[in-house]
Amino acid sequence: MCKHPGMDAHRLSLTVTGALLLLLLALGLSLQLGYRRNAARWPHHALYFAVVAGTGLAALLTLTAGRRWWALLPALVLLLGMPRTRPGRSAHWRLALAAALAYALGSWGAW
Repeated sequence: MCKHPGMDAHRLSLTVTGALLLLLLALGLSLQLGYRRNAARWPHHALYFAVVAGTGLAALLTLTAGRRWWALLPALVLLLGMPRTRPGRSAHWRLALAAALAYALGSWGAW
């Protein structure tokens, strides 16, 4: 349990995962625009796995808190579909934006 009033485990996981998702989008945008062209792409993949795991954990903690855990399922499905797209193509960044929007709406519903 968190000591901050109103910030229990599921809300903390939603917040941390949301912050990781913003970092993932920013790093992906820098890769897409070529700012980090020669850099290794492993940080982007590590953040992706952290966001997927965080979304799953947030859904589980939201379930145990008796909240609307299912609101996070569309984001999780979209995130899991990311490897089916090719990086650098429009389908990749469009799916990333759709997943981010689904996560934002899902977090609002699960809060």
